[in-house]
Amino acid sequence: QGWNDFGRMDWGGPCPPRGVHRYFFRLYALDEGLDLRPGVKRGELEAAMEGHILAEAMIMGRYKKF
Repeated sequence: QGWNDFGRMDWGGPCPPRGVHRYFFRLYALDEGLDLRPGVKRGELEAAMEGHILAEAMIMGRYKKF
């Protein structure tokens, strides 16, 4: 688990201002597990995944705060 935009190591979920906002989620299929410490930075994760990505998908969701 890595750091989120809230500066914490957990799921924060969307918290936009008023109006519809788009969120993009990227999923990777890897050919092996990664041995990374908790709190790893994004660059370290991307470097560890290099050469191990079998497939990749992206989903976009919309969220509106009422």
